[in-house]
Amino acid sequence: MESMKTGVDVLFVLLGAVMVLAMHAGFAFLEVGTVRKKNQVNALVKILSDFAVSTAAYFFVGYAVAYGTTFFAPAAVLAGKAEGGAFAAGGYDLVKFFFLATFAAAIPAIISGGIAERAKFGPQLIATSILVGLVYPMFEGMVWGSRFGFQEMMTSVFGVAFHDFAGSVVVHAVGGWIALSAVLLLGARRGRYRKDGHVVAIPPSNIPFLALGSWILCAGWFGFNVMSAQSMENISGLVAMNSLMAMVGGILASLVAGRNDPGFVHNGALAGLVAVCAGSDVMHPIGAFVTGGMAGGLFVLAFNLCQNKWRIDDVLGVWALHGLCGFMGGILCGVFGLESLGGLGGVSLGAQVTGTAIGALFALCSGLAVYGALRATLGIRLSPEDEFMGADLAIHQITAYPEEMTSIHDEAPLAIRAAAAQAPVHG
Repeated sequence: MESMKTGVDVLFVLLGAVMVLAMHAGFAFLEVGTVRKKNQVNALVKILSDFAVSTAAYFFVGYAVAYGTTFFAPAAVLAGKAEGGAFAAGGYDLVKFFFLATFAAAIPAIISGGIAERAKFGPQLIATSILVGLVYPMFEGMVWGSRFGFQEMMTSVFGVAFHDFAGSVVVHAVGGWIALSAVLLLGARRGRYRKDGHVVAIPPSNIPFLALGSWILCAGWFGFNVMSAQSMENISGLVAMNSLMAMVGGILASLVAGRNDPGFVHNGALAGLVAVCAGSDVMHPIGAFVTGGMAGGLFVLAFNLCQNKWRIDDVLGVWALHGLCGFMGGILCGVFGLESLGGLGGVSLGAQVTGTAIGALFALCSGLAVYGALRATLGIRLSPEDEFMGADLAIHQITAYPEEMTSIHDEAPLAIRAAAAQAPVHG
């Protein structure tokens, strides 16, 4: 009977891992649909390469930082077949690693959307290895791994631990605030902001691809949230219901606030899902609906402020979507998770505000350190010529639509190269 339970749990977590793995296709197509045609191939290759680097970094370093577990043991031990071994039978710990590795790889996938169209490829992969190998696992270990005394401190001060069931803060806010640091250090795309104060609009290149990315992410998110229980015994239909209601709330709010804009509507669904991750296991569905609605409205407001008033050229709005909506979700878990507001209880607003603020500050400072060091040494931005030509040709020597090419990289007209080199950067 015990072996049956173990097998079911292994299958359950494996299914969740595959669903979250599929979400990375959603990240890719969301970015492909948003960036200009000359940068679409780069978006695809970057997301896939970041996933590979993330998994390797997490396997060799990051998982040990977060949970104190390494995989440098015989296969019999890892599979739980050795007597007295530290690993669970049936390979449960191995599929758990797979599941959590897909979460870790979301960090560079989030960042990718903010730095699109002008970031160097190699330095970004180096940043990914550092962020997923060291930075992200530190905070993950603090919250989910019961390491470094963080949860003990929160419990001693507030009476309960910081609650983040599926990663509003641990994954999304951390990824979003690191992305903000990268975007600020990278600067705006050339020609985005003119000296006379005019903001040059760069609309999405392909709304169907953007919508496809959003739909893939929405579907995979139910694995992201529900499977965070990590066993069949702990699965809860409440998590699925709350995820659905938050998604719907985000769509409706962004539909109204964004005035029917398809980019806002499809990202609004994601905003609601980001915000509900933390409290999806403790909120009432109405609280989840309100949380999603607030997140959808916040995304539209913050995206417009960033792009048009603050001149922060965050291409996909990842700071607004993940950084701010994740931040808000971490706090609202301490509101709508309270028994007095229909939740299951066991949360504290003070603990949620404190833990969320610590996560955002940790991510911002870490991002500034990592990307600042890379900018000072290797450089993190494409040359004016390469940025003007597009990352597809400059980095990968092919475009998404090669039949439309009239020239290759080394035959580009000198006049175009000269114009690109003279184009100013503002913001």
